[in-house]
Amino acid sequence: MNKAELIDAVATSANLTKTDAGEAVDAIFDSISKALADGDSVSLVGFGTFSVSDRAARSGRNPRTGETISIAATRVPKFKAGKGLKDAVN
Repeated sequence: MNKAELIDAVATSANLTKTDAGEAVDAIFDSISKALADGDSVSLVGFGTFSVSDRAARSGRNPRTGETISIAATRVPKFKAGKGLKDAVN
């Protein structure tokens, strides 16, 4: 399912126009992104938790030349599925 299909599903499920559903989906994504950028986590009971993790600096290898390169530290988003989502999938 891509974003357009998600918007169609939300519009059908909530009896909204596609425009209103698109704005709602965009607002949710923006809110989650902003919270993660601020270092907060977003917990949706029964669905899962979005969080941010720090990845330490490390060294790696260039696969083409084999030389050692340094990889900078970075922050990465994570998602942990909740029990309700796990049960729905199984």
